[in-house]
Amino acid sequence: MIPSPYTIRDASVKDIELIRSLCAEIWPATYAPILDEGQLDYMMEWMYSPTSLQKQLQEGCHFLLLYNKDKPVGYASYQRLQEHHYKLHKLYILPTFQGNGAGRYFLSYIHEQVKAQQGQSIELQVNRQNKARYFYEALGYHMQEEVDIAVGNGYYMNDYIMVLQLI
Repeated sequence: MIPSPYTIRDASVKDIELIRSLCAEIWPATYAPILDEGQLDYMMEWMYSPTSLQKQLQEGCHFLLLYNKDKPVGYASYQRLQEHHYKLHKLYILPTFQGNGAGRYFLSYIHEQVKAQQGQSIELQVNRQNKARYFYEALGYHMQEEVDIAVGNGYYMNDYIMVLQLI
């Protein structure tokens, strides 16, 4: 087997600024074609302010950082929702590293971590216009439901809930 150029490490409160820095590069590239500027700014503050990230960590979200050699190129978070069911909250890769196996490597690692914790299924939400939907489908996720979730300030997340059975 060819060794991967990627490594993954657990993130902590000390990594909040690094996560925010990655988000500031990834989110506009991902969501500018989908969301208006006001919603993009609102959601970045709502989900990625230092206070919000610290709260997510305190509430049991497990954050990870993906590196290519020594360069941070992505971040993810997941959390146990029920005894054998988990949720992938975030999986983001720098645009220059998308399409070359980084996301597949990162997600496979998360699946293995969830299985090691007796997880049997994992769900995620993906914007209905986000091309990442096809990435998840290619890895076995299936659409469970279409949702419109109010996030405040008159904005909504128009998402698909997708699920993968891990056993």
